[in-house]
Amino acid sequence: MRTFAGMLHAVIAGVLVVAAGPGVAAAVPTGSADQGQLLPWPVHGPEGVQAAGAALADGITGTVLWSREAHTPVPIASITKVMTALVVIVAGDLERPVTVPQEAMGYCGKHNGSTAGLAPGEVLTARQLLYGLMLPSGCDAAYALAEAYGPGQDGFIARMNDTARVMGLGGTHFTDPSGLPNPTDDSTHSTPVDLVALGVRAMSLPVFRDIVGSRTFHVPAGPGNREHHWNSTNRLLHEYPGTLGIKTGNTDAAGHCLLFETIRAGIPLIGVVLHSSPHSSVTAKEDAERMLNWAYDPILNVLQPVR
Repeated sequence: MRTFAGMLHAVIAGVLVVAAGPGVAAAVPTGSADQGQLLPWPVHGPEGVQAAGAALADGITGTVLWSREAHTPVPIASITKVMTALVVIVAGDLERPVTVPQEAMGYCGKHNGSTAGLAPGEVLTARQLLYGLMLPSGCDAAYALAEAYGPGQDGFIARMNDTARVMGLGGTHFTDPSGLPNPTDDSTHSTPVDLVALGVRAMSLPVFRDIVGSRTFHVPAGPGNREHHWNSTNRLLHEYPGTLGIKTGNTDAAGHCLLFETIRAGIPLIGVVLHSSPHSSVTAKEDAERMLNWAYDPILNVLQPVR
């Protein structure tokens, strides 16, 4: 996979240098395995990005193409739920019935967390709860899954941190399965480069890709559950061509955040913006669009004439 990515970059760089001439700089990506690798993007990076921390990377290898505060740990809000979903999916048994605990309601209320509208005592499969976790960003779904798969909150959080350690995510730590400020605003935190690596790993799982690529999901009423209809909170999924997912986040401490992956012209890119705005998810989406357009526009402009 790394060889393919290197070849892809080399071919694109060659095409752009020939077609665009000296207007395209040979930018060196932060964190690249090959610091001498020539890439086709302007060296100054994307303009107008508001996020305090950000990274954009090759969606195949996770090689970072551009970043800001790449290794600075900050609160990540509900992007945490990517790790929650990863732990559950890797554990398997996604058709197992999970009963929503009464405690999940108090947990969401205490921290003003977003919910999937679950009711205490209703029973859904783990797979259904993953949709409730990732699309409407249900903290109630996160609590229920953690209880079932930990077992218990402490056990599950330990599994999250063990997974982060095995993945080499040295700037990442979890104290909550939802990313809520529990027990403190910044006790759950990560870095832009760690989140890109987490995103690459999660998006390698077909189940995860299917879930986060869904704009809506419907759970019909059944003997043990009521009806649910969930919509994705990811504006990019609705508005930017080629978006594949993956997760929004928002708390007072984290601001509005977005972890995202797209593919255009056959080129997958994965990125993250952290604290784009205190108040607006639109700003996070626009930050992501600026980063993606910075990467894709030089390529698409060259490829357009040959279509």
